[in-house]
Formats: sequence, C-alpha cells, structure tokens
Amino acid sequence: MVKYLITGGAGFIGSNYVRNLLKNNQDVTVVNLDKLTYAGNLDNLKDLEGDNRYKFIKGDIGDAALVDGLVRDADIVINFAAESHVDRSIGRPDDFITTDVFGTFVLLEAARKHGVKKFVQISTDEVYGSTEGASFVETDPLMPSSPYSASKAGADRLAYSYFVTYDVPVIITRCSNNYGPFQYPEKLIPLFVTNAMDDKQLPIYGDGLNVRDWIHVVDHNDAVDFLIENGADGEVYNIGGGNERTNLEITSIILEKLGKPESLKKFVEDRMGHDRRYSVNCHKINMLGWQPQYEFKQAMRETIQWYEDNRWWWERIKSGEYLEYYRSHYKE
Repeated sequence: MVKYLITGGAGFIGSNYVRNLLKNNQDVTVVNLDKLTYAGNLDNLKDLEGDNRYKFIKGDIGDAALVDGLVRDADIVINFAAESHVDRSIGRPDDFITTDVFGTFVLLEAARKHGVKKFVQISTDEVYGSTEGASFVETDPLMPSSPYSASKAGADRLAYSYFVTYDVPVIITRCSNNYGPFQYPEKLIPLFVTNAMDDKQLPIYGDGLNVRDWIHVVDHNDAVDFLIENGADGEVYNIGGGNERTNLEITSIILEKLGKPESLKKFVEDRMGHDRRYSVNCHKINMLGWQPQYEFKQAMRETIQWYEDNRWWWERIKSGEYLEYYRSHYKE
C-alpha cells in the first residue's frame, strides 16, 4: 500500500483528487487533513463514507504536532491546503500568510524529518503575475501582485529551498484556473452558474476582458499523478488547459447553456491589483508525455449541468447551512 497524506482534501481541487486517486488505485490509502474553513466541505466526499482506505482528520497544517504524526506515516504528501481567493486576500492577508507560507513550512519540516518519498507543492500560475505577451515558462521571474499570489510564491520557493538544502524530494506545480464539480461558489464559474440559475445578476469586474486559461480539475489532478511518476525532484512544472478565455466569454457560455438573458450581466468596479492575463507555457510537462484530455466547450457544458443537477450541494453553501453543521460535528 502507498500511503498518501492529502492536505486540503475537502476543498474543490483536493476532494476531486482524493476521489479520483481512490477510484483509480486499489493499493493506496489516503489521510485527508483539512481545517474545514469556509471552503472545506465534507459534502464533497460523501461518496467515500465507509471506504476503509480513506480517513478524514480535521486539523490545521500549521499544527506541528499533528502534522508530524501524520507525515511520519506517509509515503507521499500533496499540499493542496491554501487560502485561495484573491478578493479575500485583499481584506485579510494575514490568513493567507499563516496558512499558505507557515503551514507549508510545517509540512516541509515534517517531510524533512521523516524522509517522505515525494512532496508535491500545489502552487499557481498567479505567482508569475500578468502577461500581455508570451506565455510564462517555469524559469520566468515571479511577480505576484496580490497577497494571495505572494503567499503562494513564498510557499513555492520555500518548498524549492527544502529540496536544495535538505534534499526533500519536492515537485512544484503551477496550474491555471480550474473548473469542474464541487467548486466553492465564490469563484467565477460556479458563482455565475448558480446566480444565473436563480436569475440573479452576474458581477463582472471592470470591462470583463481579463483573460484566464481554464483546465478541468480532473486534468489538473491527472497531471499531478503523472508528475509523481515522471517528474524530476526539485523541478517546477506548469500545468494548463490551453483554453484562454475572457471573463466575458465565460459569462456568455454560461448564459447560453442556461438559456438566460444577457441582461443578467452587471459590470462592477474592478478589484485592486486585478491581473489582466494569466498564461502558462506547458511545453515542459508536455514533452514528458502529458496532455489534457477534456475538451473545453463540452466539459464546460457538463460542469454547468452538474450544478443544475446538484442544487442540494451549493444551496447549502450559499445559505450557510453546511457551515453550522460541520462546526457542530467537527469541533476543534
């Protein structure tokens, strides 16, 4: 059995990773460590209840004693845990530094002490900042422009330093914007889908021409698995879907699929430090043999349909009901 410690496994990307890992591999066990902050949701993994290969532990990656005990028993550590919403980082940057930087340090220290076989740091393309020209390659300077992306850049480089200094077998991934099922409805696609379903306005920052590259969450997680097997320790790998779209284009796709009017669009004041375009060059991982499999237009339609079919999931979140439930059942 290969023993995985997944941090942030109750969040959007982490929960999809846990589900797919257990579905595709019989010879693995997974410990999922998640603090269950507002974006952590055990409803994401209800289908794993009763699977004896899976264990959930409520806790903070900044808790050194807890982390030490969990990493001691792990072969592979994948750090999905992060505060990840740019808007929230503008108002509460301290939360991001604490979780994204200090929490990563605690995990790396435990990995160094116990000699894990692989440590995957999940970073983001936002660490590069914005580009109007060529797509970023892994050796480009990091120019983060929000407290969120700065905290991720700090964790990214801290992980690399543990490879150089202590020979911790670290791989760092920098992925573009994810979409798919179970994404917390503060992010653009699930927010706009669920708002439109209820005939609420869709708040578009600025002129709506900010560009992001979109990748299906399953493609992202398949890339992580691919790199565990084929990536080189100490290396950084960009992961992207090759689907650059403006926010306006994404909005139109959603409205068209749901049969809703363009009048639901509402242009609002742009947020501070809003990067114009993220774009990553994925030649490095592509040359190793990995390519995304999801076709964007079809996968977007399936994603929208998932939110249509799973009102029970996002209505609980938007109402705040699930927060009260998990706070009462999973006390500190």
